[in-house]
Amino acid sequence: MIDKKARDYLLAIPLWTKKKNTLDEVRHFLEELGNPDEQLRIIHVAGTNGKGSVCADLTAMLMEAGYHVGTFVSPHLTDVTERFLVDGIPVEEAGFSESFARVKAVTDRLIAEGYAHPTFFEFVFLMAMDLYGRMKPDFVVLETGLGGRLDTTNVIRHPLACVITSISLDHTQYLGDTVELIAAEKAGIIKPGVPVVYDKNDRAAGAVIAEAADRLGSAAYGFTAEDSYRGVSFAAPYQAMNAALAVKVLEILDISGVTADICKKALASVCWTGRMQQVAPDVWVDGAHNPGGIRAFVQAVKKQDPSHIQLLFAAVSDKDYHEMIRLLCTQLVLESVTVVQLKSERGLQAAALAKQFEEAGCSRVTAFDSTKDALAHVLSGKKEEDRLYMVGSLYLIGEILEDLKLLRSAGRGFLN
Repeated sequence: MIDKKARDYLLAIPLWTKKKNTLDEVRHFLEELGNPDEQLRIIHVAGTNGKGSVCADLTAMLMEAGYHVGTFVSPHLTDVTERFLVDGIPVEEAGFSESFARVKAVTDRLIAEGYAHPTFFEFVFLMAMDLYGRMKPDFVVLETGLGGRLDTTNVIRHPLACVITSISLDHTQYLGDTVELIAAEKAGIIKPGVPVVYDKNDRAAGAVIAEAADRLGSAAYGFTAEDSYRGVSFAAPYQAMNAALAVKVLEILDISGVTADICKKALASVCWTGRMQQVAPDVWVDGAHNPGGIRAFVQAVKKQDPSHIQLLFAAVSDKDYHEMIRLLCTQLVLESVTVVQLKSERGLQAAALAKQFEEAGCSRVTAFDSTKDALAHVLSGKKEEDRLYMVGSLYLIGEILEDLKLLRSAGRGFLN
């Protein structure tokens, strides 16, 4: 039975609270839960773009080798249980409800002692540690939320290895306005003596990470596009870079049973929802939600047939949507653009997005106030030769996947 009360409680917690617990205070919440993370074998993953894909790759390879894996990722697309994966599948309702109840009990007790209520992310992170602490998987793949140094997940003290994916400008109001400053924040997850595998395609960011690793006595393995892993299932070429990082992590950890053949087999079939995912014939969704992600998306589209492109786009207000739109309009030939306002309170108004596209040179722009109406418009207007891409926000991808599910259940067979 679906635990609606738990979901309603979680979703009512403000994403950004006025008072945030320090890492020491979050650590105390874990202590009250019995320090479940201390018994777990954790691989910690940070970066601007590619974190989720690396987590998916690590999970797939470890599972292919016969290990049980817990994977904590964000955000969720359609249901909060997607954040707590058990062998690649969202946690069962009983496990979700029990961990929610345990964290809620600790929260109530500590609030009475003067602690701040956990933010949404703090709460679900605590739930994940409690869940995996009780389930005791062989490995836990842990994705950071925002940043690294001050990220809630950085309360863990003894990861097996750290991974830092590509670095680009995002969340600049919190992490800094240069790639060097952002890289320094991401490098904050590195622990003394713990190996780190990182993307060094941006030389400035790579140098910051390498220096941090050297200072902490941590072996560092930097990768560039030339080191990309071949044979991944994803349509996007940048996934080959993410796969290389994941393969190297397991190589340096020398985990029994994880062979080159195992990795190759797992990566040939790995799937990560909402990342250059084909959802119907010539229809893709991609969660690119910042300029770096859009650049990678454009690269992926150009590897396909970049003609007859129809675009559905949405964005949230705290992203650099001006640059995202500029890149889309200058790097791709867009036959038509449809924009939509997201349900999220952070979603930009469709009229404002339409104006941005028009000013960037796109003449055929249609605006909608609901994803359902926008999706119906682009699907009904799609011609056989068209390639439809829906991009700009993971919130958009979540709404689209929900709407597609409803359309399929209504018998819209052309989506299959």
